[in-house]
Formats: sequence, structure tokens, C-alpha cells
Amino acid sequence: MKCSVVIPTLNGRDHLATSLDALAAHAPACEVIVVNGPSADGTTGMVQNRDDVAVLLEISERTPGVALNAGINMATGDAIAFLNHDLAVESGWQTAVIDGLTEAVAVTGPIHQTLPVGMTTTEPESTVIGEKSISLFNMGNVAFRADILNELDGFDEYLDAREGIDLAHRINNVGETVSWEANMGVRTEFKTDGGIRQQNRREKYRALAYTLMKNYGLRFTTAKETIRPPGQDALTSLRATVTGEMQPTTWIATGRDVLAGLCDGIRSGAVARVRDRSSVRNPNGCSARADRVVACYDWRWSPDSDVIWYFLNPKFTYRTACIV
Repeated sequence: MKCSVVIPTLNGRDHLATSLDALAAHAPACEVIVVNGPSADGTTGMVQNRDDVAVLLEISERTPGVALNAGINMATGDAIAFLNHDLAVESGWQTAVIDGLTEAVAVTGPIHQTLPVGMTTTEPESTVIGEKSISLFNMGNVAFRADILNELDGFDEYLDAREGIDLAHRINNVGETVSWEANMGVRTEFKTDGGIRQQNRREKYRALAYTLMKNYGLRFTTAKETIRPPGQDALTSLRATVTGEMQPTTWIATGRDVLAGLCDGIRSGAVARVRDRSSVRNPNGCSARADRVVACYDWRWSPDSDVIWYFLNPKFTYRTACIV
């Protein structure tokens, strides 16, 4: 099984270099695709000076889903893994990916973070919708069979983050599963969020409402799971206000953001559900646009390759040239 590894990055040159070094050491057979942009720290030059990166894509948007879908479109592996730029794979990672994908369409594993007082390790996560238990994955360390990503049209670019949670729901909706491989470990010595950008409450609850409405429609379970997290958040904030830990004006402003996010997410989710009535539930996926990449450096050419394909491919560039 050929494996492609997609690494989205933004102003993380030094961290990315560490991640690439680990891949070269522990998964040298993988096709590495770096999706950069728009960085201003010399990432492009650093990647161009390496010989272990197959493709460098430059994009103009900072939305994670755009970077992930751009990587999917250029990957040629039977398996496509996604790795955060500040995470380094450990020995046995590639074998664990292949083993996990023989049992399920997606596989994820632990993230080890080194701290001054020791090490923390993430555990398997899941959520329950009605009677269904849905296995979640961290987008900082996950791999999929390429055919399931093609079937589900990649990630939903409406979401600014938490696009992995939406994909987990959609995988479950088509009857497939996600496996956990303890040996599919990655590590970091940096302060990291494991690939999930921190969100404000408006973004968080917009994504929650959108995902549930789009995937499950207007039903009691959807309403319950949409209201429960912000309700718990509101009670926690109210207690902090009563004890003087939070100003009343802050609590009111936070509540306003939560309500705005929920309303926006419900409206957009309903529109998305109407736009795509199939089980894919992804009107903003890979096939929705073709202008994600502003520059592509493709170094996969060799004398044994299909020369005609490379010169007919509009995204083909050699190491010293770039087509925009």
C-alpha cells in the first residue's frame, strides 16, 4: 500500500523541518506533500532545498479545509495521511497506518507531548448521537483510505476548523468505521494543539450546529446535542460571574457570540443539507472548486515516470520552475 502524507503548514518552518526529518527517518517510502500558505518565514525556500518532499503546494487561504483538500487532489497514494507540522512520527508509525487501514477506512493514534514534568498522551475519543457512537480523530495524526476520501469528496471547506469532526460523522453515516492504533504514535516537544486551531465560542458553536444540522437534519437528537454544550458552557460562565471571576458584561457578550454562532450554523447547515441530499453531505468539498493552489512544485518526475502525463498536467513544475 502506497502512502501519501499531507502536511499543512503556516509560518512553522522550524517545526516543519523537524517533522520532515522524522518522516525521512521512519517513513522514507511515503510520498510527502507540503501545503504551505501563506507563510512569510522562509518555509518555501526550506522545502525547496530538501530532497525528501515530493510536492510543495502554495495556497492563498488559511482555512484548514482548503489546505487539506489541496493535498488530497495531489496525492497518489492508496492511503492518505494528515500530519500536523509540529508533530514528528515515531518508529512503527507507517506500519501502524497500513495495519489500521486493513481493518477500517480511517485510522488514528496517540499524540505524545513532552512537558517539563513528564509526558502526556492522547486517548481515543468518541461522541454519541442518539444511539450511535461515533469515533473521532485528531487531524494532527490520522490516515484514510484514498477511496473513502474520494467517495466523501474530502473535507467541508465551510468549516474554519473542526473539519475532522464533520468527516467523522460522514464516515459513520456511510456505515464505515475508524480504528485506533496505539503504535501510530507521533510526538512533540513544542506547545501544540495537535492540529486543531483554538476557536472562539462563536466559531466553535457555529461549527457544532452546522455539522449536526447538515448531517442529521432537524430532529430531537440534533436539537438536544446542539443545545447541550452551550448550555453547560453558559452555566459554568454564570457560576464564574456569581463568584466574581467573570464580569457580567463579559458573560453577556459571550452569550451573544454563542447565540450568533448557533443561529449561523443552523442556517448554513440547513442550506448545505438541501444542496447535497446524498449520503456524502459535502457541498463544499474537493470537487467544488479548482482554484485552491496558486503555485505548485512537483518533483515526482523521473526517467521511469510517464513523461507525457507530467507535461500534460497543468500543475506540473520542475524544481527550478513554477506554474501558477
